[in-house]
Amino acid sequence: MEMSGRTALVTGATAGIGRAVAVLPAREGAEVVVHGRDAERGAAVVGEIQDAGGTARFVQADLVDPEDVRHPADAVGDADVLVNNAGIYEFRPTGGMSVDLFDLHMDLNTKAPYLLVRAPAPGMVERGRGSVVNISTLAVAVTTAGTGMYAASKAALEQLTRVWAAEYAEGGVRVNAVAPGPIRTPGTDAMDPATVRAIADTTAMRRIAEPEEVAEAVVFLASDRASYVTGALLEVAGGRRAIGG
Repeated sequence: MEMSGRTALVTGATAGIGRAVAVLPAREGAEVVVHGRDAERGAAVVGEIQDAGGTARFVQADLVDPEDVRHPADAVGDADVLVNNAGIYEFRPTGGMSVDLFDLHMDLNTKAPYLLVRAPAPGMVERGRGSVVNISTLAVAVTTAGTGMYAASKAALEQLTRVWAAEYAEGGVRVNAVAPGPIRTPGTDAMDPATVRAIADTTAMRRIAEPEEVAEAVVFLASDRASYVTGALLEVAGGRRAIGG
């Protein structure tokens, strides 16, 4: 129960990595504010946490709208932990991007975390403690066709992670990022097994990750176990294969 008495806001917490991240701090005693756009899915995550003896509540907001971004921050009040997980990804070549789609990636993957960090950070500094974990992607480090706008928005988030770590360290606030590789999702479950196997074979471990494996890394960085870790980027990607391997 190492997170007992703390409040954690997890964005995009109604499915996938976000759902897994929301469940773990609750098991460690934190009150979890589950953010999402779908109230029904949000209620399901809150119910799962409560059925396991944890404390959680749901807040609905569209993080593309700067005004709506204020709702999760207002709902959580004095947050001790913020996990910026909500995001969008569409893989298209540069010629296939639209200006609106590019803006959507930047608004949700970069601007929303910026606004969300800016809201609770002063309170964290005043209390002398706090932790922010941003969810990035391996696509920033590994050049992949069609990921330009997605990778660019997450590269900006990684740079903000380093800047925030430097800005807030003296106030007792740590800021880190996690970069997942291929993850099991409803989308991968619907894929042809051969396609999933091909994706898995791009990793040294030759498999894709479960959302819970990424969540463990996120919660570690958010907890006091990582008390001397800030400005770090932790890849949770199954390792990289050697050239010719």
